[in-house]
Amino acid sequence: MNKVQDLEKLRHSTSHIMAEAVQELFPGTKLAIGPAIEDGFYYDFAKSEPFTPEDLVKIEKRMSEIVKKNYPFIRKEVSKEEAKKIFAPKEEKYKLELLEEIPEAKVTLYEQGPFLDLCKGPHLNSTGEIKYFKLLSIAGAYWRGDEKREMLQRIYGTVFFQEAELKTYLEKLEEAKKRDHRKLGKELGLYEIFEEVGAGLVFWQPKGAIIRKIIEDYWREKHLESGYQLVYIPHIAKLDLWVTSGHWDFYRDYIYSPVDIEGQKYILKPMNCPGHILMYKSQLHSYRELPIRWAELGTVYRYEKSGVLHGLMRVRGFTQDDAHIFCRPDQLEEEINQVLKFVLEILKTFGFAEYEIRLSTRPEKYAGTLENWAKAEDALRLALEDLKLSYTVDPGEGVFYGPKVDIKIKDCLGRSWQCSTVQVDFNLPERFKVTYRNQGGKEETVVMVHRALMGSLERFFGVLIEHYGGNFPLWLSPTQVAVLTITEKQNTYAEEINSSLKKQGLRSEIDLRNEKINLKIREAELKKIPYLLIIGEKEVNAQTVSVRKHGGENLGNLGLEDFVQKIIKEVKEKK
Repeated sequence: MNKVQDLEKLRHSTSHIMAEAVQELFPGTKLAIGPAIEDGFYYDFAKSEPFTPEDLVKIEKRMSEIVKKNYPFIRKEVSKEEAKKIFAPKEEKYKLELLEEIPEAKVTLYEQGPFLDLCKGPHLNSTGEIKYFKLLSIAGAYWRGDEKREMLQRIYGTVFFQEAELKTYLEKLEEAKKRDHRKLGKELGLYEIFEEVGAGLVFWQPKGAIIRKIIEDYWREKHLESGYQLVYIPHIAKLDLWVTSGHWDFYRDYIYSPVDIEGQKYILKPMNCPGHILMYKSQLHSYRELPIRWAELGTVYRYEKSGVLHGLMRVRGFTQDDAHIFCRPDQLEEEINQVLKFVLEILKTFGFAEYEIRLSTRPEKYAGTLENWAKAEDALRLALEDLKLSYTVDPGEGVFYGPKVDIKIKDCLGRSWQCSTVQVDFNLPERFKVTYRNQGGKEETVVMVHRALMGSLERFFGVLIEHYGGNFPLWLSPTQVAVLTITEKQNTYAEEINSSLKKQGLRSEIDLRNEKINLKIREAELKKIPYLLIIGEKEVNAQTVSVRKHGGENLGNLGLEDFVQKIIKEVKEKK
């Protein structure tokens, strides 16, 4: 058995120990489910009173006592009826509901000492094998993830085989808390979400907006260099468009309800692709024109349940760095190849050199023919192999209209974030009759490639905040330089410095307050400004600036021109 499977057994076993401890400490608590997850485990409970942080301490202590008893994990196979007789007297209604849905006549139970649970397993040999665990947090969770069902209480925990592994993980958690984009977003004045206006809707503050502009300018520049044309489409369209595209049938749960405009139904667009298709179809195209690459920073709106909204990472209105490539079948593999290179170039520029790549294949509910699905999957696979990119296959995880390649970037803490995606689509061109004229003058159906390099700007910005901990590289920093005076006597010179920096295109701010220089430096450090220029009497007399980097490194006194050339070079290199 490999390490991943061993960890899953360890974590699943620990969730059972936690469930036993909870029921011993809080009689009457009902059990729902308790699976292993990527970084640990959880268990959902139905309890009349909310759990508290103090309760977690008590539960951990009782778990340690259960571990010391070294109960063996005993697997039992019983009939569904026998299982019902076990859980019915205990009024374990969630277990009884699960039993009703199991098609097999027999089910498995796992026993540890006095505790018995419905479970497929597998588990460790005994509770004594579990040593290094920690309960982490309490959250609400709807039963079966259905907001129409009752709210349960979920306790999260983690466990490892080695103490050092647990210590490292907990240290990473603490670092992640410091880097939380929701915390830093507020502290640095980057963005706001006003719940009274609408959950999941982002308001970009000036400092966040300037970073967004920098990202967008770079994005446009690179796309124009790479043979793309920029387009813009409206935010709403008639419902009929989404019926034709298939989104209304396959994606309806995420589409906002139609609004009536002069007797016709319109919706907020959940996708940009149908709009780009309409523009393509507005004129005839020859095989010589293809591929046509159209890109848009297109804002879309999707209904996400309030329980899954999370800062910038999961929102209801967001801007995709979207593009659609209309090409001939013989051009498909090369276009995918170029897109994948483009993705990796963009990610590297923003500081992401590690990633996971997944090829997602045909789902259970799909549109189009099996033949076209096979062609699309082969084209993605061949492009990945041509570029010698390591990938795993996610069977059945493609979107309804075609297979896709997803690239999950890894941040400085090793966490994975889904951002980039490349999708091949034979379906929409057929639905909309999107064609080109071949060499013989006959109409042939194009192949579409949907792709986003950063995903959504909102999520990508959230990842950037956490990856850099708010200490953005110079080229992305909303304020690149702060000019700080020691006394009011230096104000005139400081204003000349600040004005000169702005004329050079640098983002500079000035602090002329009659405050101690240490206070000014401390406040600029909290703003995470990359360079501080300290101006005192000595600097005025020498016509220099004293340069201090964020974090405290002193670069000494430099002439203004030397300093400007240094940071302009740093900005251009996008280090």
